[in-house]
Amino acid sequence: MPTPRLYTILALLVLPPAGLCQPRGVLLEDLTWQEAEKILKPETVVVIPIGAASKEHGPHLKLKNDWILAEYLKRRVLAASDVVVAPTVNYHFYPAFVEYPGSTTLTLETARDLLADICRSLARHGPRRFYALNTGVSTLRALRPSAELLAKEGILLHYTDILEVAGPAEKAVRRQEGGTHADEIETSLILFMDPASVDMRKAVKDYHPSGQGRLTRDPKAPGTYSASGVFGDATLATREKGRIVATAMVEGILKQIEALRASPLRAMPPDR
Repeated sequence: MPTPRLYTILALLVLPPAGLCQPRGVLLEDLTWQEAEKILKPETVVVIPIGAASKEHGPHLKLKNDWILAEYLKRRVLAASDVVVAPTVNYHFYPAFVEYPGSTTLTLETARDLLADICRSLARHGPRRFYALNTGVSTLRALRPSAELLAKEGILLHYTDILEVAGPAEKAVRRQEGGTHADEIETSLILFMDPASVDMRKAVKDYHPSGQGRLTRDPKAPGTYSASGVFGDATLATREKGRIVATAMVEGILKQIEALRASPLRAMPPDR
């Protein structure tokens, strides 16, 4: 009868170590310009991750929370899809959090133009299909006009609606009364993706819905009051909930990328 050691040897002969698996996609930042020239073709789909590296997420999550999300999802897409992945954009439109130290935002117009200019730069060399792997919510307000500007130039930009892509999975595991920020779901995702970046001893429930947009530390000020920066109940988070939602997010994003790949392109304007 084979020994446990023999089983291990046989498994290694059949299955290569995870670190040796060849990803289907390519990181643009790892190429030379000559190598980039060979892969930036009209049929290429370019993925542009967006994840804030300096934005509050309560007392239990780090400012780089959205960056962690973006980098995890980027790696999953890179492994599974034949795409070129551009460097992660770590500043965008996050006006709801500026009362909390360390939080940053661009103006809507700057965020709009930032993504449009990145796409325009890469489109000069062939690609006309771009996917913003978006981990924010307020970012949608800037991504829509980015896509509208580019569409007039024959460039197609699609982007993730993070609340929509994993909506059914979130609904299945969610137990909190409500919330969308540094809450049960977002904390669960980081517990799954990068548990060292979560301090559950500091997780709180902070949920005061008002329907008035931005978070505020001042209970008398306009907006949604949150002394902690949490909007929801982070104490209910678990790693298993994060695994379920992350799996659904990856599946949804990959489907959207393939839909983009199959989308027809408009003719380029004559002056381009």
